[in-house]
Amino acid sequence: MTDIPHPMTPEDCLIAVMIAVSASDENIRTSELVTIEAIVNHLPVFASYDADRLRTVSQTVFDLFAVEEGLDALFGLIRNNLPEKLYETAYALACDVAAADGRLGEEELRLLEEIRYELNIDRLHAAAIERGARARHMTA
Repeated sequence: MTDIPHPMTPEDCLIAVMIAVSASDENIRTSELVTIEAIVNHLPVFASYDADRLRTVSQTVFDLFAVEEGLDALFGLIRNNLPEKLYETAYALACDVAAADGRLGEEELRLLEEIRYELNIDRLHAAAIERGARARHMTA
């Protein structure tokens, strides 16, 4: 695992969730990267985020995905460093990245289910978040 110079910030955790969803099907699409970049550039939660950390956080996710129990370790890092008030935000961002390319593969759906479970997202709230993501990424 890559050593992170200092503990993961809440913003790092949100980035990690988005990168994990994008990488879950082992095919990181341009549309997903563009969505992540737009989110980081526009959402208030990232207003003071050092974008240079993106590469470090991404590499951490990739390193964790390469080892057994890596997903559990990733969720441990997220639960330890992301305030609970941002759990639904993390899930919403994950849904936006998953929906960015217009299709949801089995791997992405499984990871979204795991995120819901690990972050204890209420089923009704999750459905509303998913519906919003679907609406935002609909095409004509």
